[in-house]
Amino acid sequence: MTHIPSQHSLLGLIGNTPLVRVRNLDVGQCELYLKLESQNPGGSIKDRIAISMIEAAERDGRLKPGGTLVEATAGNTGLALALVAGQKNYKVILVIPDKMSQEKIFHLKALGAQVILTRSDVQKGHPEYYQEKARAIADSTPGGFYVNQFENPANPVAHESTTAPEIWQQMDRNLDAIVCGVGSGGTLTGIGNFFKRTAPHVEMVLADPKGSILAPLVNTGEMITPGSWLVEGIGEDFIPKNCDLDLVGAAYTIDDAESIATSREVLQKEGILCGSSSGTLIAAALRYCREQTKPKRVVSFVCDSGNKYLSKIYNPYWLQDQGITDRVETQDLRDLIARPYMRGDVVWAAPTDTLQQVYAKMRMFEISQVPVMEDRKLIGLMDEADVLLRVTGDTTGFATPVGKVMRREFETVDVKTPVNELIPKFESSRAVCVMDKGEFLGLITPADFLNYLRRRTGRA
Repeated sequence: MTHIPSQHSLLGLIGNTPLVRVRNLDVGQCELYLKLESQNPGGSIKDRIAISMIEAAERDGRLKPGGTLVEATAGNTGLALALVAGQKNYKVILVIPDKMSQEKIFHLKALGAQVILTRSDVQKGHPEYYQEKARAIADSTPGGFYVNQFENPANPVAHESTTAPEIWQQMDRNLDAIVCGVGSGGTLTGIGNFFKRTAPHVEMVLADPKGSILAPLVNTGEMITPGSWLVEGIGEDFIPKNCDLDLVGAAYTIDDAESIATSREVLQKEGILCGSSSGTLIAAALRYCREQTKPKRVVSFVCDSGNKYLSKIYNPYWLQDQGITDRVETQDLRDLIARPYMRGDVVWAAPTDTLQQVYAKMRMFEISQVPVMEDRKLIGLMDEADVLLRVTGDTTGFATPVGKVMRREFETVDVKTPVNELIPKFESSRAVCVMDKGEFLGLITPADFLNYLRRRTGRA
């Protein structure tokens, strides 16, 4: 794969990413190195395959000048395609499962891509499955080219010709294992093919989210019923054509909680802000390293940057909504409070705050109710409707102090109130204030109640 020299083009900066040794995590007797693919210009390892697949399609005539790239993607391949397409004047249509982070979607739209969200709860063969939908769109789009990273041979070629040789050189040809995941299969297959030919002793280790079929298939030979997982970009409910599982020597299943905890630990101890799939890879790499009885040199990847997941795996409220939290269940209404006041999580207003300040807080923190506090006591409540009614038709309304217009009467319940007794209260109030011996603990909204029910039923 050839690139324009880096001094003349952004695309020339793709690849040649740095490798850093892990210093502060428990790796047993081993040395663990992380290849920082987050340092690519598009922020992920997928930059490599984007330019490879686009240039291959240009060479064989499948992609014409002014054409439209169409792809099914978990986000990073889409970002990479949009980046390269922007430099080469192609249009981009991307079909993305609806579980992907807002940061990725905002980034894609800012790059000029057309984003179509589709269902993440359906499997291959369903018309709403993201790959089926992307293929149909490409077929009906004049000049459309379905990139199809899952079957496109230029995907693994990118890793066989760039990623693997870089690792081999950076490790001074002294390497024992590589830990990677499978989304499309290109990384595993491309790197695996290189080392099968160049250094067959290097073991390929698969890191797979719990719910994916791949690690169980490697370990037991059985095809399990696919589950669901929160980690983005890796794990599959089918075997991609580009995925050669025969190259895998060991496979680890990592659940969402361990993946996310590892991502956060890598940030705290190594200073590397990585994404959720990187957490899965590094968790598996740490397990592999700790199991070894003799020293080995191991490489894994920081596939992309955690700045794409700040609203998810680095957001404690999102984690709590997913049932991933360090909060101990109390078996009372505290389990339903998303933002406990005593932990400093409640966004509140003072009676002297203006409606402008309150509304700004609502927008910033994406909330619709704000308790009014004075001397650590709950004295009132404001919601979006209260602000709207006060400022409509009044040009000075936003300057009004909250204390003059707040609701002093609101629904309160004792912390020991049975959960099912909340339902009638939501019929007359948009939030319920939970109290314990006169002390305000926090608010419960209908959304909080729904999240509680979802966690109890195990629904994603």
